[in-house]
Amino acid sequence: MSDDQKNNLKIKSAKKMRDLMTTYYLEALTARQNNKKIAWITSGGPVEPLLAMDIIPVYPENHAAMIGASKMGEDLCVKAENMGYSSDLCSYARADISCAVVKGGPLGGLPEPDMLICCNNICGTVLKWYEVQARYYNVPLFILDTPVCHTGYSPAIAKYVETQLGEYIAFLEKICKAPFDYDKMQQVGDLSYDAQMLWQKILETAAHKPSPMSAFDAFFFLALIVTLRGTRIAVDFYQELLEEMTQRINQGIGVVPDEQHRLLWDNLPIWPKLKWLSDKFSSHNACLVADTYTSAWCGTIKYVDKSQFLKSIAEAYTRIYLNIGVDQMADQVMDMIDFYDAKGLIMHSNRSCKPYSFGQMDIMNIVSKKKGIPVLMIEADMVDPRSFSTSQIETRIDAFMEMIKQRS
Repeated sequence: MSDDQKNNLKIKSAKKMRDLMTTYYLEALTARQNNKKIAWITSGGPVEPLLAMDIIPVYPENHAAMIGASKMGEDLCVKAENMGYSSDLCSYARADISCAVVKGGPLGGLPEPDMLICCNNICGTVLKWYEVQARYYNVPLFILDTPVCHTGYSPAIAKYVETQLGEYIAFLEKICKAPFDYDKMQQVGDLSYDAQMLWQKILETAAHKPSPMSAFDAFFFLALIVTLRGTRIAVDFYQELLEEMTQRINQGIGVVPDEQHRLLWDNLPIWPKLKWLSDKFSSHNACLVADTYTSAWCGTIKYVDKSQFLKSIAEAYTRIYLNIGVDQMADQVMDMIDFYDAKGLIMHSNRSCKPYSFGQMDIMNIVSKKKGIPVLMIEADMVDPRSFSTSQIETRIDAFMEMIKQRS
């Protein structure tokens, strides 16, 4: 492939997003100089109230993903283990805990927090992880507890979570020594809703054949919907990205040259091996057109009411993908297989993310039985490369793709 052809395949918005993320982290790192407060918050936590109070949110999980993608994960995970943390602990947590002590990672450590906000809708590890960091930095911690919705969202769950949102606002008022700005909250809510809708539309462009983007691109462009959800910056950027995807569709530009096989990815990315995996699947003319991870940031938009944003996010944040039953997860996976016309499913059995991985065998069996498509299970870790066997996984991918090709 010529250099011009390679450049034609590249998504031009990538440079702008890198610039926006650089600016975001610079603002966070200089927050104290500008008399702004910093809150560390879990990736699934309700960030909108922070923005309404002019607090800069920082995401240790997003930072840990950067550590993994920068291939700094092994060193920081080993440092955490030397501090006494088990190698079985989530690699995001290990990387973040040790990074705080040694000021490591691509940013030289995150800005020190004024408070920590923890929501357990994604996993239980965040509870102890954030307790550790709250003690280390000696700052207040707020925990938002979301019951697991295995059988639906009941009135009792609604009352329980809505009450905690009220406590969350009171917590922020106490920290900031100022009343909560409900007018700004509405503005932030509108922008958050609009950004999520745009993100959904961007992901859905991959249903086109050939796909203008892959799940690997979605993993990259996800950063903005996580870190800047609820801002005009995110809305404007995603509008431009959607326009670029639409233009690529109109010009017949596919992210994988000669796309022949469409696949779905389950679980978090394997950050240190993203390029290797992307190249590997591309060599088989296969495109990972969608994934269950990036869609989580728009999957509950149907529960959001813009006119009652603060009240409705209690349900939206409670009913995210990792907080529902396995049967519901399997239904969502099958819906995605149908929508994106995927002919195979890749499941990352992630030793770090137990809530994401525990039900995978059940989902695999349901999908195999009801959809009749091949499923490949890859055992690895999202940050720690010591759990990734290149030769073994390469052999398994090659065998899996031969199976896909024989069915085509």
